Amino acid sequence: MGLQTLPGGSKQDYPYWLVALGALALGLAITIAVNNIYAQVFETVSRGIGVTIFVTVMGFALASLLGLLIALAGMADSIILRQISRFYIEVIRGIPVLVLLFYIAFVGAPGFVSLVNTLAAPLIKAEWMEPLQVRDVSLMWRAIIALTIGYSAFIAEIFRAGIESIDKGQIEAAKSLGLTRSQRFRLVVLPQAIKVIFPPLSNDFVAMVKDSSLVSVLGVADISQAGKIYASGSFRFFETYSIVAYIYLILTIGLSLVLRRIEKRMRAKDHASH
Repeated sequence: MGLQTLPGGSKQDYPYWLVALGALALGLAITIAVNNIYAQVFETVSRGIGVTIFVTVMGFALASLLGLLIALAGMADSIILRQISRFYIEVIRGIPVLVLLFYIAFVGAPGFVSLVNTLAAPLIKAEWMEPLQVRDVSLMWRAIIALTIGYSAFIAEIFRAGIESIDKGQIEAAKSLGLTRSQRFRLVVLPQAIKVIFPPLSNDFVAMVKDSSLVSVLGVADISQAGKIYASGSFRFFETYSIVAYIYLILTIGLSLVLRRIEKRMRAKDHASH
């Protein structure tokens, strides 16, 4: 989800949409303050905000790291690494996040537990450790791993495009100065690539905030799950899901504006340096 840059100048470019959204948010905030039912719903549903933020931040951080590794593998000299990277990206991009959630939760986690117990069989037999149980792998972490895998393929393509956009002449110049491959990447390529990849990465970050609502299908106590439980018990579906939508709207719009401001500052700093 991307927001248009807030421009100044003519009335035609004035962000009326943002004013309308602000009025809508303010109206619902006032309703929460004066209406006991909405206040109770908000108090209940907002308990899942921390879980939503944790799942999103951890999932995106891990997805970015994995995506970078996949991107580097895709640009490696080894044809085997390049083919593995391409295979991973094409397969993962073709699987819906919801399907990945179910697969990791109910297939991947049991398989992981079986593998660990097999490798640790001597330690388990000697009673130096207890066998790992599937329930020991929390549903929250299964959801985080699923989001990590699902988004890493898209982020890998973002990193690849950003890295390939760097002028090859600069890389050759750094090479002529005696910089190692890792030094060239860390000191020359990555700082410039970040300026290119920041906008699409920002969009993916905001998208993950929304996609994190899918973890509720596993019973993870995020905003959506808190709303679902409250609505099913009180039958106040309109009030509950209005609050759920309101919270997600505040999170995504607020985050988009912050990221857009950071992007503008990066551009201004880049122009000033030139």
